[in-house]
Amino acid sequence: MSKKKTQAESQIIPRHPLAEVFGFPTDNLSAEAERYRNKRLCPFNNKVPNCTKDKANDPLGVCSIFDENEVVITCPIRFREKWLIAEDAASFFFPPTALWTSMTEVRLKDKYGKSAGNIDVVLVAYDARGRVLDFGALEV
Repeated sequence: MSKKKTQAESQIIPRHPLAEVFGFPTDNLSAEAERYRNKRLCPFNNKVPNCTKDKANDPLGVCSIFDENEVVITCPIRFREKWLIAEDAASFFFPPTALWTSMTEVRLKDKYGKSAGNIDVVLVAYDARGRVLDFGALEV
């Protein structure tokens, strides 16, 4: 995966461990950041507009924390920013010329047809006729 700096990595490290809350560095007091915090919104392509970290009705809202001088992502949804996770995974799984698409929360079934859980991201390479050639799965 490519190493990209988050907004939080460029800020001064505060005394508390929180780097991003509801998608913004904790020292960002802009109207946009306040709107996201007040409305409990997620800017990182969650399935719904709101943050669902921990609890849907009272979300935690912490996207990343400081660990010494490093910013560490703590929410799996945070990896969906600009869908770089899918692009990076596709470049790992498939040749550069591959046609591909991705799906999220793909349900797995056991041999009895019962749910065995979900895979976070599944990437599928296909040919010009839409036939599946290969696939890769990511569990965040």
